[in-house]
Amino acid sequence: MTYKQETIKPYNDNEAKGKQVEQMFDNIAPSYDLLNHTLSFGIDRRWRRTAIESLMPYAPKRVLDVATGTGDFALLAAQMLQPESLVGIDLSDGMLQVAREKLKTQGEALPITFAKEDCLHLSFPDNSFDAVTVAYGIRNFEDLDKGLGEMLRVLRPGGRLVIIELTAPARFPMKQGFWLYSHVLMPTVGRIISHDKKAYSYLPATMEAFPQGEVMADTLRRVGYRDVVFRRFTFGLSTLYTACK
Repeated sequence: MTYKQETIKPYNDNEAKGKQVEQMFDNIAPSYDLLNHTLSFGIDRRWRRTAIESLMPYAPKRVLDVATGTGDFALLAAQMLQPESLVGIDLSDGMLQVAREKLKTQGEALPITFAKEDCLHLSFPDNSFDAVTVAYGIRNFEDLDKGLGEMLRVLRPGGRLVIIELTAPARFPMKQGFWLYSHVLMPTVGRIISHDKKAYSYLPATMEAFPQGEVMADTLRRVGYRDVVFRRFTFGLSTLYTACK
């Protein structure tokens, strides 16, 4: 199945989305954390913590963090969950470089490994992880069904999936406020700080196009997950999805 956000690309219509996403995140990696926390007014930290708390009753020992970016979610998950091992993967060398520097200064003793991986072609064996997480990266997948299927494959039976993603509010007045934020504020601030004219127009476009709420829950069920539940935060600006294999 083709989803609308899969057809939205950062730079042009000719190259594959995955290649362009990799290039985009390499470009904005140095300024990504500053922009991320500034544009979310810091609320994203609370959303991340809540997502990790949803895993705490299951005490996962082996965790895979997909689209780990600069490693914020992986570092927090390792601190809160205290797993035996946590692997953070990403397409972007630039983002992974920032993540590794953070690990040296903030969590050298944590059992975290960062690696470059394509989420559509994971190198891990079947049933490798107790939990798989994706924080604010799944809307960048070139093929959502295939990425979800790969994460299902590497989860052990009974393992937990946690996805948290930015979403577009559907009701007045947040819907109108979000339009101004995503179409005016985000591209302007993003362009000034990151010097990438297109990245912060691409990112809000994928937020609006990504399947949300029950549509995303149905997608997870169709791919093969069970016990799918979703929860919206802050008037629908972010949504948490949980499921198991």
